[in-house]
Amino acid sequence: METIKTTCYIPPFHIPTSLTKTKFSKPNLNFHFNAVPTSSFSKTHKNASKSKLYSTISSSSSSSSSSSPPSAYSVSTESIEAPQPELETDIQGDKFDWYSAWYPVMPVCDLDKRVPHAKKVLGIDVVVWWDRNENEWRVFDDTCPHRLAPLSEGRIDQWGRLQCVYHGWCFNGSGDCKYIPQAPADGPPVHTFNKACVAAYPSTVHHDILWFWPNTDPQYKDILMKEKPPFIPELDDPSYTKTMGNRDIPYGYDFLIENLMDPAHVPYAHYGLMKIRQPKEKVDREGGKPIDMSVKKLDKNGFIGKQEKGSSKFIAPCIFYAYTDPLVDQGNGAVSSSETKKKLSVQQRAALVFICIPVSPGNSRLIWAFPRNFGVWIDKIFPRWMFHVGQNLILDSDLYLLHVEERKITDIGVANWQKACFVPTKSDALVVGFRKWLNNYAGGQVDWRGKYNGALPPTPPREQLMDRYWSHVVNCSSCNAAHKGLNALEVILQVVSLVLIGIVAAAKQSVLSAAARTTLVAVAVACFAASRWLAHFIYKSFHYHDYNHALR
Repeated sequence: METIKTTCYIPPFHIPTSLTKTKFSKPNLNFHFNAVPTSSFSKTHKNASKSKLYSTISSSSSSSSSSSPPSAYSVSTESIEAPQPELETDIQGDKFDWYSAWYPVMPVCDLDKRVPHAKKVLGIDVVVWWDRNENEWRVFDDTCPHRLAPLSEGRIDQWGRLQCVYHGWCFNGSGDCKYIPQAPADGPPVHTFNKACVAAYPSTVHHDILWFWPNTDPQYKDILMKEKPPFIPELDDPSYTKTMGNRDIPYGYDFLIENLMDPAHVPYAHYGLMKIRQPKEKVDREGGKPIDMSVKKLDKNGFIGKQEKGSSKFIAPCIFYAYTDPLVDQGNGAVSSSETKKKLSVQQRAALVFICIPVSPGNSRLIWAFPRNFGVWIDKIFPRWMFHVGQNLILDSDLYLLHVEERKITDIGVANWQKACFVPTKSDALVVGFRKWLNNYAGGQVDWRGKYNGALPPTPPREQLMDRYWSHVVNCSSCNAAHKGLNALEVILQVVSLVLIGIVAAAKQSVLSAAARTTLVAVAVACFAASRWLAHFIYKSFHYHDYNHALR
């Protein structure tokens, strides 16, 4: 079990020389590895009137020793000069349509083909199921047309149809009703009526993720022929490992995505959990430092971000994708030397892919993948759940902060975000850029189409808020299997302990020697102690692991 405990912290971007001494490090935007290819990113620019997008500026820093207070990064509003314009944005061009885009639902590796799955995206309740007749995943409206029972509580019958378990109505992969048990065989074919059909959404599997188009209008039936989900080359390259994970998050989509765009919080909110490059001169224990970031080419399709060691892309509405820039010659763009050519030919490449899904007000879903072309053997040896233990701990470490932050900003009014939040440094440039995209092109918030009144759900107890079982384990095939397996092992250890104690108690003195008795008792105690440790490990890894920043 010590191996299990240590290997769950294997970092996705660092190949350790000793697994037992490696801590899991959360990928952040200020990572350091070689270049990755850029992905395609469509943009729309029109000759409408334009306004300048201003990025925030950083305060001046001064050198200080590691023992001095963090005054070098303090900000004085009097000393801040007016921000300089970074780019032009077409705020009077086309607006982003929340219902004319592909949305990810789940990684297919976490979908069980035997059962229907209930999911919510954009406030839409959908049922995901495997159509074995056509060998395709289907996404339907999670409502039976008969009496509006949820189809996700149904089953897939022996003919491969989706069956509503309330009255047995059955539907094929196109949403057509194929059987109504209550309709007489010699009566009118009521199952062929349009009102007997289920609304079916266009869907496709792309990058091993199931996507759907949130509009059932017939004109979008073949939308995949005209528009495809965003393409990320690393997720399509077979030489890369691309272990994925997913988790339901108890705060909104906008707060989730802007948090992932913010590398400056990493040394503080995730202190001790991540391996980050330390500045030459530290002004505090955590090692925070100025980060030069800016936003380029912002339009309705998203924007490109630049920083010291790389670039990133926000591909509206869901994808934040980070990578480092290629090594090129400073003059004509050619590789500068034979040594650099050699490095480029065998360079280690990796990327960060975060897919943020709006679920409902105050709730979102995160799908993450960290594709890389080195250390591929690690993912082949260690199961996904070992990585997820550490990754979930990182998500937990700032979960409560963001949950509370969302409620405070909602009370002030999301439209007043720029006035309420003081963002004077360049490290907030991507966050400011996202908020400008949201306000200028996307209506300032997710378009729920009147499904909600704008109120956030009440804050549950901390243990429920940070629960891992229902937010992740039940939705992850690897963690779910590990949870069941480790629970079974815990029971086996307890049974073995009891059996050994029973043998010692029942055996006569002449049958077992003193040494044998001592050995059996020692093994029984060891098994019981191991079961108790395992129970604690299961609870903290798969249910609830509190995080106290003050004691880190």
